[in-house]
Amino acid sequence: MIESLFEPVVEREMEAHIMPGLCLSVVKDGEMAYAKAFGVKSLLTGERTTVDSLFHMASLTKPPVATSIIQLVERGMVDLESPVVEYLPYFRLRDPRYETITVGQMVNHTSGMPDVVDYEWDNPVYDDGALERYVRSLAGETLMATPGEEYHYSNMAYEVLGDVISKVSGDTFEGYVEGQILEPLKMKGSTLLKRRANPRLLTAPHVVGNGGVAVSEVFPYNRMHAPSSTLISSVVDMARWALANLNRGQLDSRRILEESSYDLLFEPWRDPRKNGLGSRTTDHGGHDTGNGWGWFHGEHRGRRVVYHGGRDTGFRSYIALLPEESLAVVCSCNFDQAPIVSIANTALDVLLGFEGTIQR
Repeated sequence: MIESLFEPVVEREMEAHIMPGLCLSVVKDGEMAYAKAFGVKSLLTGERTTVDSLFHMASLTKPPVATSIIQLVERGMVDLESPVVEYLPYFRLRDPRYETITVGQMVNHTSGMPDVVDYEWDNPVYDDGALERYVRSLAGETLMATPGEEYHYSNMAYEVLGDVISKVSGDTFEGYVEGQILEPLKMKGSTLLKRRANPRLLTAPHVVGNGGVAVSEVFPYNRMHAPSSTLISSVVDMARWALANLNRGQLDSRRILEESSYDLLFEPWRDPRKNGLGSRTTDHGGHDTGNGWGWFHGEHRGRRVVYHGGRDTGFRSYIALLPEESLAVVCSCNFDQAPIVSIANTALDVLLGFEGTIQR
């Protein structure tokens, strides 16, 4: 049994890093083959996690954003090569080059836009107009590079994409993603709106403080930053998300994307000036080779990996898909210093038959 090999590793890592709670799921050969909960939802209550416990997924929100954009492309409502200003006339930056930024450049982090500095987790807003107000507030920002020429990871660009989704679809950003992705895939516990999350299942964020690990005074939620960060989900629901992507857009009888769209989504961005792969410089996982369309791309034990990681105050999350092996691993923890990438990679090693490399 795979669990007999990597569960002791998880338990050892939890003890060594004082992780409050962690959940992990494995997808194999078209089904969720494994799910396990470790530790507690909160150090204050001591209540145990379950596989249905909810975690703030942080940047694991971005692949559903990219999927939403591609859905709108399929419907002829968005063109990846069109400037963002065609969809959001009020979008502007201090740098005049903003007028040339395309939707596709925002999706693959080559827009040249900077990153968010302050998410204002301690001063969240909850109303429907929050995202548009945020986009309108960017008029003083300056680009880091000419659009289309360099990779710069930008949460800010994804906030703008969320507003594009909203204005083109005529729905709120959260309403669109829930109606077009979460509900069709029966991700029943998942939401982008914190107030809709089941409080009995929601885990507490934990940070380093007061000489040890403590519950954070703030929860990382602000509707201004929903497209970059606010997906709340469980490893069971995220296993369904993984299955849909491994099946190239279909789960059970529902299809969220045309199969051919994965020829784009699952390919790294290629720099047209160099006729080669784009590069990435930030740590969103353990497989550094290239950025793509809402996903990162790399290798594990010689196998192609499509993945994304996430970290915000009090939480870490990670998902890795191995399309050719029909494998996926999802890992979430309510402590922002947790080594979840190495834990997920240990699970992948077991699944790929590299048990001898695991240090017990």
